[in-house]
Amino acid sequence: MATLRRLREVPRHLLVCEKSNFGHDKSRHRHLVETHYYNYRVSFLIPECGILSKELKDLVMGFGPYYFVKHLPLYELITHEFINTFVKKGSCYALTYNTNIDEDNTVALLPNGKLILSLDKDTYEETGLQGRPSQYSGRKTMRFSAEGSTMMSYFSGYGIQEHQPKIALSTTPDLRCPVLRSGLLGGEPEAACSAHELFDWLGAVFSHADLNNEPYNFVSTYCCPQPSAVVAQASLCSVTGFLLPERICVLLEQLCRYFDEPKLAPWVTLSVQGFADSPVSWRESEHGFQKGGEHLYNFVIFNNRDYWLQMAVGADDDCPP
Repeated sequence: MATLRRLREVPRHLLVCEKSNFGHDKSRHRHLVETHYYNYRVSFLIPECGILSKELKDLVMGFGPYYFVKHLPLYELITHEFINTFVKKGSCYALTYNTNIDEDNTVALLPNGKLILSLDKDTYEETGLQGRPSQYSGRKTMRFSAEGSTMMSYFSGYGIQEHQPKIALSTTPDLRCPVLRSGLLGGEPEAACSAHELFDWLGAVFSHADLNNEPYNFVSTYCCPQPSAVVAQASLCSVTGFLLPERICVLLEQLCRYFDEPKLAPWVTLSVQGFADSPVSWRESEHGFQKGGEHLYNFVIFNNRDYWLQMAVGADDDCPP
């Protein structure tokens, strides 16, 4: 009975799906990528592809470093020197490290110059780069990511470390993939799978789960939704670090151009996961962890430049934008 009660207490999750075309004037794709500030991992899947193009490889290798600064006094984030060196130039992001968003004090610097202060599980504040001095009296280990960064020299007086994103490339032979039609977001029996079915399937693929539905597999009995088709091979690439949305925008644009020349693949996907301990999801929308902490989005890019956009958040978050 206790287990049953815990299952009933599983928090709800929100998944929003929409479709559009990259050529439409009112397409929201760029805005939604640029305002999802704190990105932990980006992954893309290309069916019927064994070797990535040089352009894609260069973009994957070019995500650039991010930085950890240990025991940084928070008032450093509001000094005129820091503001002039990084904030006014844009594309500077900072987030506390090794904090539990629902229990610990968390600080995030947005690229528009706002500081998000999650002072405890009941307090959430947005402030400019002034605020009360007492708000910035502590020290935290901070993560930073910025374009054209001079972080190493600027924070040389503290324990700063430079990190490179981790890259994982793999090729999966004979992968069974859902059949999709760009105009059928909700799917159609015996004709096409739905966006929701694809979302579940991608989660299994990115987790490298077996999809054979074998009776002796006690980890997962999940299998590809129907209708489906087997592709000869598929390329999967994941980049993990503190990833700038500007870089993800460029990657998305390159994947859109993937179909400029005829390809066997009818679609490709781009998935982005946010940090579970981020105090915001999109823009300044409050984000909590509780029992999940997820905030992520996924693009399905079709060969006619149509796309599906799927946005998911966890237990306490507002509906995605």
